[in-house]
Amino acid sequence: MKLLVIVSSLDLTQPFSATPAWWQLFKGLYEIGVEVVATPYQGPAIEAPWWRAAPNPARREGDLFLALRDTWRRVSGIRQTQVSGAQLEDESASDRAVRRVAQTVIAPRWRQHVDRLLTAQPDIDAVLIITVPLNHIVGLARHIIERHDKPVFFYDGDVPASLPNFRGFASGFRIYQGADPSEYTAFFSNSLGGAEGLRDLGAREVHALYYGADPDLFSPLDVPQDLDAFFYGHGREYRAEWIDAMLRAPSLALPGRRFAVRGTKLGDLGRVEALPYLSFSKLREYACRSKLNLVITRKAHASVFASSSSRPFELAALGACMVCNPYEGIETWFEPEKELVIVHSAEEAVERYDWLLQHDEARRTIGRAARERLLKEHTFRHRARQLIDVIQGYC
Repeated sequence: MKLLVIVSSLDLTQPFSATPAWWQLFKGLYEIGVEVVATPYQGPAIEAPWWRAAPNPARREGDLFLALRDTWRRVSGIRQTQVSGAQLEDESASDRAVRRVAQTVIAPRWRQHVDRLLTAQPDIDAVLIITVPLNHIVGLARHIIERHDKPVFFYDGDVPASLPNFRGFASGFRIYQGADPSEYTAFFSNSLGGAEGLRDLGAREVHALYYGADPDLFSPLDVPQDLDAFFYGHGREYRAEWIDAMLRAPSLALPGRRFAVRGTKLGDLGRVEALPYLSFSKLREYACRSKLNLVITRKAHASVFASSSSRPFELAALGACMVCNPYEGIETWFEPEKELVIVHSAEEAVERYDWLLQHDEARRTIGRAARERLLKEHTFRHRARQLIDVIQGYC
C-alpha cells in the first residue's frame, strides 16, 4: 500500500509536541511494508529513511501566517485561565481572520499541490491528513475524492482537547469552527471516548487509533539512578492541581529526595529542580536516571475515557516505574498496580513515593511489566497495522 500523508509538521525543532509520534508512526508503516509520501503543512519537508518527503507548497505563507497570528494574539491581549483552561471567548476576531486568510490563500495552493502529487503518482491508494487545522483546508478532502477517487482520512491526535466543547489549547488552533468533517471518508481519533464528539460534528465514521512508542527509540539505558522522581511536560494548563499534588507538595514533604522536571510554565514547584533541555534524546536519559517517572495528564484527556497521550507509552517502553494521576480508561492500555501506580491526592502521592523509593525490586517489577505490555500490544508497528487494516477496508 502507498499513502500520501499531509502532516502538521516534520520538524522536531518546532513546537508541535506530537511530531515525534508521527515520525514513529511512519517508521512503523515502513516496517510493515507501506510506502509513505509525507508533505508537511507547517515548516520544511524533511526526508528520512522511512518516508519520502514532498515539499510544503505554502511554506512561506504558512510561516508568515503563524508569526502574524502569534503577534496578534500577544498584542490583542487574548488570555486563557491556566487552571481551568477555559477560553475567555469562543472564537476571536483574529481566529476568524486567520481562517479566512487560510481558506483564501493557502487552501488553493494545497489543492494544486495534491493534484500534482496524485497525478504523478497514481499508485497512491489513500490520503491521510494528520492534525492539520480542518477549517484551513475546507473542501480539500471532497476535491480529492471527487477528482481522484481516493479515500481521504483525517487523524485528530488531540481529542478531546481539540473539540469545540473543550475549546482547544491556548497555544493551538481551533480547528473545527467552520470545518466540514463530513467531507472525509472517515476519522481516526486518539480517544475512544471522544469519538462521539467527532460524530456529533459530522464525522461519518470514527476509529480509535491510540498513541504508542517505538521500543527501538525508547529503549532503556543502563545509567545510575540519581533522581528520585522526574516529570517531563510543558504548561500547567488543564493540570495545575495535579502538578502541585504530585510535584510541589511531595518535594516539600520528602526533603531528602531529589525531584526534577524538564519543562516550562509549570509554576512554583517548591524544591523541584529544573533540568535543561539539551536534546530530544536527553529526555530518555533523564527518564532512565529517575526511579519514578510521573505521568501528569491534562484534565481534558484524563476525564474522557481512553484518551491516549504519548507519555505513558514512551515511559513504558523505557521500563519506567510510572506514577499517574487519575486517568479515565488508562486500564485500556496498562493494568493499575501491576504496570503502573495511580495516586488520588497529594497525601497518597507522598505515601506511595516513599514506599516505592524504599523497595527497589517492587519498583523495577512494575517497570518491567509495563515494557512487556508495550512490546506485546502498544508499539507503533501495532498502530501502523491497525491503521492500514482500517484503510484497506475502505479501499
